[in-house]
Amino acid sequence: MSDTQGNQENSTYDVVVLGAGPVGQNVADHARAAGLTVAVVERELVGGECSYWACVPSKALLRPVLAVADARRVDGARQAVTGAIDSGGVFARRNRYVTDWDDSGQVDFLKSIGAELFRGQGRIDGPRRVTVTRDDGARLVLTARHAVAVATGSGPVLPDIPGLDEARPWTNRQGTDSSSVPGRLAIVGGGGVGVEMATLWRGLGSHVTLLARRPLLPRLEPFAGELVTDGLARAGVDVRIGAEVTALRRPDPQGPVTLTLNDGGVLQVDEIMFATGRTPHTSDIGLETVGLTPGSWLDVDTTCLVRGVEGDWLYALGDVNHHALLTHQGKYQGRTAGDVIAARAAGRPVDDAPWGDHATTADQHAVPQVFFTDPEAGAVGLTAEQASAAGHRVRTVDVDFTAAQGANLYADGYRGHARMVVDLDREVLLGVTFVGPGVSELLHSATVAVAGEVPMRRLRHAVTCFPTISEVWLFLLTAYERA
Repeated sequence: MSDTQGNQENSTYDVVVLGAGPVGQNVADHARAAGLTVAVVERELVGGECSYWACVPSKALLRPVLAVADARRVDGARQAVTGAIDSGGVFARRNRYVTDWDDSGQVDFLKSIGAELFRGQGRIDGPRRVTVTRDDGARLVLTARHAVAVATGSGPVLPDIPGLDEARPWTNRQGTDSSSVPGRLAIVGGGGVGVEMATLWRGLGSHVTLLARRPLLPRLEPFAGELVTDGLARAGVDVRIGAEVTALRRPDPQGPVTLTLNDGGVLQVDEIMFATGRTPHTSDIGLETVGLTPGSWLDVDTTCLVRGVEGDWLYALGDVNHHALLTHQGKYQGRTAGDVIAARAAGRPVDDAPWGDHATTADQHAVPQVFFTDPEAGAVGLTAEQASAAGHRVRTVDVDFTAAQGANLYADGYRGHARMVVDLDREVLLGVTFVGPGVSELLHSATVAVAGEVPMRRLRHAVTCFPTISEVWLFLLTAYERA
């Protein structure tokens, strides 16, 4: 692991960033581009959760599983798939993309932009002041002239269940950094992490039981969870909706885990993974020194400035502000906040009006998300239920992908569904959801339409290429016009 400790003689910087994941790197990059001096504090690997235990490793692991599934949907290609996936090759691929958990490349990026890295636990110690405690106990004080930006991310929530410690459960970290395939794996949680890990480990040969209290992917349109549930079941995953774990036992640390379920049933597995939510990494960063509650999500305005702290100097970006626990959305916040900090430092006006240069408006209106399951599920904006609850007068438009010849050429017997949610008063899209093989690459077109508030009458002039999966747009717009 590469290590730089920064110039300890200069402990005053324009901006101090807590957390060197993608979010922290973005705010540092934009602040440096504006000429501000920046210190970045990191207690683990530079690159954070996303680079080593979440987005990057999970997608590196999932791609071989989905590639084989895609091949099996095409006549002529499926005959070439004659064996099981090589798990060793998949793990080696993952290791390449996480650079064997060596963060020297990302350390070099921070050096290249002129930011200084300080390794250790960073804690706020009053206004514009951060202490850094290194592993060897040495302590350094950093002072920020203009801003401290908290980008410390989040960690997994584990339920309070008898026997939890004894069971030594997996979280997303073990789910993405393990290099052996458990014979039997129970996954608790039906959100994005749960369904992706079920797809992955079943594809690598594990017998997977997915336990969820409610239908899968509950924050998306209902049909998304239904199609993903069907896809998991077709792959051999035992999906149990309404199931809860009430107790765990693992008397032999090397032996199986016994789960007691809420219906009185018992399940025995080799490993159990919990994907039951996230909690912010704010319990040990000194929030109490500025009047905030340790361990809390941080309430921010549209410029990511933390509310309730005097002096307009504390910012919170990414998972910690609870707007959207997605790397790409956190990076967007980081870019915006870096520009805001620079503008305020220079005394320039801040454009925080909706869709302004210094407002994270997309956090409320155009958050895209993709789940790399089989089929894939992607969505941006509001669901029909969310839009109606927000007071919009809406029309939903639904089509099956079977209407698009491009989809059928992509995969024989292509199965998928798409929905638009239209604001009838303004004639613009409020939300779009796609479910089907390969739909992740369709999502940005929907994001542009939603974020850009492109009028429906103009969207009809965006001609779709034939024959592609994106032809589904033509059928959605035609269905809207004829409704």
